[in-house]
Amino acid sequence: MSEFDTETKCVCNNNLRRMNMSKLSQREAVYQAVMNVLGESGISFEDGMNAKSVMTKEHRGQVNVILATGFTSGEIELKDTESNRTKLSDPSEMKEYVSGLQSNWLNKDTRLNGGVDHEIKNPGSRAGTGDSQLKALRSLMSISTDPVDKAELQGYIDTRISEIAKTKPKTTAVIDFSSLPAELQAKYSK
Repeated sequence: MSEFDTETKCVCNNNLRRMNMSKLSQREAVYQAVMNVLGESGISFEDGMNAKSVMTKEHRGQVNVILATGFTSGEIELKDTESNRTKLSDPSEMKEYVSGLQSNWLNKDTRLNGGVDHEIKNPGSRAGTGDSQLKALRSLMSISTDPVDKAELQGYIDTRISEIAKTKPKTTAVIDFSSLPAELQAKYSK
């Protein structure tokens, strides 16, 4: 991460020394890095406060350096996959990954997000993203220019999404019929 100055690297190395010697979870690594950076900046922060409200661009950059260094030194958990090996060998990939990781946990970790339960903005928007057939169909659709071909491909995509939905377990709503108006109770409680 050559774009960061020597002072930031020093702060990073000092913060890593304070972290546990066993591998940290990614959540815990983000939490500790944020707490260390804010503490060294003289910002008083307690669990449950909103860290994003006090984080500057410089603070986020310092946290990113700490996380990247933690991953490359093996101090933070990272599954051994081809994608992750690429992150470890390519500083630009690692920078992008740790930035997203930091944003993720600033939103989700109640110790850092003001104590609120994180709500997904677009639930279900990732439907079928793990399905290779659906990925291939969507890729083909994105390069197709003929409207007839696009309509045909959309039909295949819709069919595949329907097939995937059928394999997911159905959730049944629990309805308190006694809370409904009398005419609806009579109609639906049969």
